[in-house]
Amino acid sequence: MKFATSFAAVAALTLLASSVTLAAEGKPYKIGAAVYGLKGQFMQNWVRELKEHPAVKDGSVQITVFDGNYDALTQNNQIETMITQRFDAILFVPIDTKAGIGTVKRAMAEDIPVIASNAKLADPKVPYVGNDDVEGGRLQAQAMVDKLKGKGNVAIIQGPIGQSAQIDRERGEMEVLKKHPGIKIIEMKTANWSRAEALSLTEDWLNAHPNGGISGIIAQNDDMALGALQAVKSRGLTPAEVPVTSIDGMPDAIQAAKKDEVTTFLQDAQAQSQGALDVALRQLAGKDYKPRSVIWERYAKDVKWADGTATSYILPWVPVTNANADALYQQVIGGK
Repeated sequence: MKFATSFAAVAALTLLASSVTLAAEGKPYKIGAAVYGLKGQFMQNWVRELKEHPAVKDGSVQITVFDGNYDALTQNNQIETMITQRFDAILFVPIDTKAGIGTVKRAMAEDIPVIASNAKLADPKVPYVGNDDVEGGRLQAQAMVDKLKGKGNVAIIQGPIGQSAQIDRERGEMEVLKKHPGIKIIEMKTANWSRAEALSLTEDWLNAHPNGGISGIIAQNDDMALGALQAVKSRGLTPAEVPVTSIDGMPDAIQAAKKDEVTTFLQDAQAQSQGALDVALRQLAGKDYKPRSVIWERYAKDVKWADGTATSYILPWVPVTNANADALYQQVIGGK
């Protein structure tokens, strides 16, 4: 009994020491999360999961979220604000792969760590926690090739032009589609990650190419895919007649995938946001910091912590299937 009591006391002291290590001089770390925009499901989930990180929940970290409203200048101004207000670290989801580099370099020169998440910056010195978007583009393009059996007219709905996700996903798509000359790209335009914009855009395309003129639609994220799906169904067409492929693995898209209405691949918002916070905390707390998010165990086979000092943590894409749809749905809505 005495041993059990002593063990419990040691465990409690260890936990307390961990919290004290994270909270410099008894104050929580002040960390800003500058995200490109909060209208879409994915970034809403990203922020929600960030706030569920154990260090945020126990008060060791105070998170302030900055909505960039899909504008590079707004994001630059927000980072300037964080520098002026002496934030301890910045988690950055940039709308443009190059536009934020100047302010990011200034933050780093002021000894404020910056971690890119979900979307890369065109600076190899900025650590990145997220998926390989080139591979994501390959996956969704190959899924379309398979559905069309290598022949048909395809429309591509792009993300915001200039963002790393748009650039890299498109690169992966083109790598695959160029190998299949029977696939013709007849339309390509941005819908800025917006479901509403994709709905309107797809309606215009279906009007411009009637009577089966569009064989399939590749959307560079789930929100746009769901807008395209709505337009297809409103036209009286079925997803089998005009298949839609996508990536993100958002709740609505997972439900649609379960009904065979879209094909999508999950990128884990929890892993991206909580993983980025762990990397930031490693820079702030030092080499004794141990990652606290469950995501490192979830992806132990694919992603190594590497003492928290790696410049790139690449997460795997997970195909959404009938077999795993329910489990993935619970995961992305925060059910487990």
